[in-house]
Amino acid sequence: MVVRQRPDWVDDELFPFDSRFVDIGGHTVHYIDEGSGPTLLFLHGNPTWSFVYREVIKELRDDFRCVAVDYPGFGLSVAAPGYGYLPADHAQVITDFIDELALSAVTLVVHDWGGPIGLAALARRPAAVERLVLGNTWAWPTDAVHVQIMSRVMGGPLGRLLIRQFNLFVNAMIPAGHRLRKPSGDEMAHYQQALASPLRREASGIFPRELTASREFLAEVASTLPAIASLPVLIIWGTGDIAFGDRELTRWKDTFSDHRVELVAGAGHFVQSDAPHAFAAAIRDWR
Repeated sequence: MVVRQRPDWVDDELFPFDSRFVDIGGHTVHYIDEGSGPTLLFLHGNPTWSFVYREVIKELRDDFRCVAVDYPGFGLSVAAPGYGYLPADHAQVITDFIDELALSAVTLVVHDWGGPIGLAALARRPAAVERLVLGNTWAWPTDAVHVQIMSRVMGGPLGRLLIRQFNLFVNAMIPAGHRLRKPSGDEMAHYQQALASPLRREASGIFPRELTASREFLAEVASTLPAIASLPVLIIWGTGDIAFGDRELTRWKDTFSDHRVELVAGAGHFVQSDAPHAFAAAIRDWR
């Protein structure tokens, strides 16, 4: 355990959890560990952090042990010098995090980039995970036109400049990814402050490029799916997502025979934040 104070900009009312820190491969990795019961491990996407699950965890911590972690460079985690911020790098950190906390009988809850990152870790530690919750994510190379455009525009020199200088991914994508409610100014400040400098935003700016550049990594993750196809899976899907839609949902249903689908009508990409009560209820009521 690493002794570290979290920054003053974190509002204890909005994020009413004890922050914990652990050294993983030279990174100072922030996580929260709330409640007791069956273990839920929450993995975020881009450009969020464990904060995105806060309302879900508040509802579930009386019945579950809720562990949510920030990748190096995101949220309250600090990356070691020279870290690449690639999805494969994050997957190794999550694998080591599972080992460090000796997590077992885990229900892995993933969203956005948390899908391929978490499933890559699962492939390396299959005995640690018993069930999956998939929220608006994917885990394979894709030739979808909108993904290709996103990767080229936001992952190119101009897109990365706008992300580094103006925090574009936070300021544009988080509001766009909420369709049922508007994030408050205080909420937005917690995403903005987590990526407050151009150096910090490098972590977020790399991900769009990797939608295409990490094709080999995504293909490797996809190749591991048949081995876990018998796992019980809960799919919580916001139907108003501008990133992932019926195509991805159908592939998940075809991949896992033992699946349950909870459609959250009209919810945007950040379904766990846009409709946290529905998200938490789906997990609580599952089996």
